[in-house]
Amino acid sequence: MLALDIRNLSKKYEHFHLKNVSFQLEKGYIMGFIGANGAGKTTTIKAILNLIRMDSGEIHMMGKNMIQHEVELKQEIGSAFGDINFYTRNKVKTLTNVIKRFYKNWDDDTYYKYLKKFNLIEDKKISELSTGMKVKYSLAIALSHGAKLLILDEPTSGLDPVARDNLLDIFRELVQDGEISILFSTHITSDLEKCADYITFIHNGEIIKSAEKEEFVDSYRLLNGKKEQLDLVKDQLISYKTNSFGFTGLIHTKDFDPSMNVKSAIPNLEEIMIYCSRKEGLQDV
Repeated sequence: MLALDIRNLSKKYEHFHLKNVSFQLEKGYIMGFIGANGAGKTTTIKAILNLIRMDSGEIHMMGKNMIQHEVELKQEIGSAFGDINFYTRNKVKTLTNVIKRFYKNWDDDTYYKYLKKFNLIEDKKISELSTGMKVKYSLAIALSHGAKLLILDEPTSGLDPVARDNLLDIFRELVQDGEISILFSTHITSDLEKCADYITFIHNGEIIKSAEKEEFVDSYRLLNGKKEQLDLVKDQLISYKTNSFGFTGLIHTKDFDPSMNVKSAIPNLEEIMIYCSRKEGLQDV
């Protein structure tokens, strides 16, 4: 079953265009949603949550149309945007008492279980919480009303490595029983190498590729060669950099010919994102 099914989502602004975005997230998995700042990650997420009106396209969650069943579906969705910018002078328990009224499946026992698990103190003001604690609080809220789909926009941005690693452990733990699914937007690709099952890459408002993580990475090769070898592969490269020793470039695995004797390696997610973002006019692959 698909937890999330996005079909041909489009939204046009004066200086930015989200173009026919399509991807699917299977139930019980983590999908990393990557792209440079300004690539369209947040716009896509806001459209998924119906925080902005899309120009065209369809969004289905758990098999139901988001527009037709928005109120019902939002009972089963949890979101975190890396910060909480409202009621910051109030205590955690005060904000919780406001939020819980909106959810028919709210469970106090679950809420207090996660407060304890995440070391959250109810008597602290929202403004006194660290960035990591604010994300954990958003997760505690989501999980306390039985959310089956978590949509997280840059939740680890600004966190130190230890806090980030703790959150990634939580994400992996949440999907273990196959009931919860996570869409995880970030530009910190090393986080996704630790926890993501699938990767969706957006560039300039277009989906470049969406696939299982190992398949995604294996569809590219990073080439290192001498300057005189560059002419042999230049036309096949997605983009490349030159230096005093030669060149480094990214190529689709299907376009790489091992007989050219150019050194190749499997790239990491960051290298894929950097080299793909260097070239305009990318096509879906």
